[in-house]
Amino acid sequence: DCGHCHYMPDFQDIKTRADQQWQDLIAGPRPWIRVGTAMCGHAVGAPDVLNALNRFLSERNVEAHIDEVGCLGLCYAEPLVDILKPGEPRILFGNVSPKDIPALVDEYLLANKTPVGKAIAHFGESKIEGIPKYDDLPNLALERRIALRNAGHIAPSSILQYIANDGYAALNKAISEMNPSDVIKEMTDSGLRGRGGAGFPTGVKWSFMVQSPGPLKYILCNCEEGDPGAYNDKGILESDPHKLLEGMILAGYATNASNGIVFIRHGHNGPIDRIKHAIEQAYEIGLLGKNILDSTFSYDIEISLTGESYVAGEETALMDSIEGKRAMPRFKPPFPASFGVWGKPSTVNNVKSISYAPEIILNGSNSFKDVGTEKCTGTIIICLSGDIKYPGMYEVPMGTRLGEIVEQVGGGIPSGKKFKMLQLGGPLGHILNSDCLDLACDFDVMR
Repeated sequence: DCGHCHYMPDFQDIKTRADQQWQDLIAGPRPWIRVGTAMCGHAVGAPDVLNALNRFLSERNVEAHIDEVGCLGLCYAEPLVDILKPGEPRILFGNVSPKDIPALVDEYLLANKTPVGKAIAHFGESKIEGIPKYDDLPNLALERRIALRNAGHIAPSSILQYIANDGYAALNKAISEMNPSDVIKEMTDSGLRGRGGAGFPTGVKWSFMVQSPGPLKYILCNCEEGDPGAYNDKGILESDPHKLLEGMILAGYATNASNGIVFIRHGHNGPIDRIKHAIEQAYEIGLLGKNILDSTFSYDIEISLTGESYVAGEETALMDSIEGKRAMPRFKPPFPASFGVWGKPSTVNNVKSISYAPEIILNGSNSFKDVGTEKCTGTIIICLSGDIKYPGMYEVPMGTRLGEIVEQVGGGIPSGKKFKMLQLGGPLGHILNSDCLDLACDFDVMR
């Protein structure tokens, strides 16, 4: 027994409470201020901005609800401060420093002056002179968010904000309306291929473990992510950790697994702290532990940390690391589905692969297949860095050309310079020259 207290909630009761809280945020009497404190925000001073905001609001006796949120993907514009005033459009301010806070409070919150200057976009259908709509930003024209749908919009520390935005609805649907085999069929029919790099069909991978004997079986989530410039797995953990947890619980339900382990590199404290807190909340509300949602299904999740070992990202080396051994790849066979961590059947998935599951189960496989290409369905999350106008984390349909990513999403090369090369992926990727720009982001093309 893990020692957690459990009670059997009715999901609709939880959803009602979550919706009420969400309405209080978006239509209540107080401003709702969101500050981006993901790794990209931290790197350029978001904690100082947050401290200055709290201090100045207190000095001015302004009541506001403040949330730390994850990454909207606009890493080039961090630190981001997002303000929703009662009865006004939600406005996004970019590259905010502590010295900008007095003007934001005095001129916008108190004096109702039209905020141009630091304002980079607004949400909603209304028009604001000098401030473009968020959806009209040219570098977002190709975006189609599925795994990152909530990132930067909800507080990762709030399970109720996640539930108010259809969170855990897929889990409730699976447990109340679907058999485990139905979940695997939906995942297989979606065409989702593992986003860890190999591109193996996720639903098929889950099916391998169904026939493995219990009672102990493991879903292992690989968030080692050691490639330089790669931060989308950790971006999900620190922006929308419950999306990952819900996907892991769905994987456990589909494969009749008993336990889940999130495997992440030691020292990345933002993602680690947020996934730890999310796990605690899921236990408290009865979405992890014994008899989830008053069913016969029980499931536990814990975290395992690794040191600075790039090879630990290989799925069998990952299992050795979890067991406290040196991270070294094992010979195969036996394969993890029959003999995995501690000799028990195990399925290893990347963070992104698991995070698509709630959207696929909730909305159906066809909704996922309608995005991307015939053989590579869905989206791909791009970490775009280097000498480019709009570095950031973007989610675009599979099949998007590299040239579109460089020119449209990334805004091209600054100062009118010529594109020379890009590195695709980490050490195991390739360095490509300008001839690559017509290539599609597609597993088979890249292979």
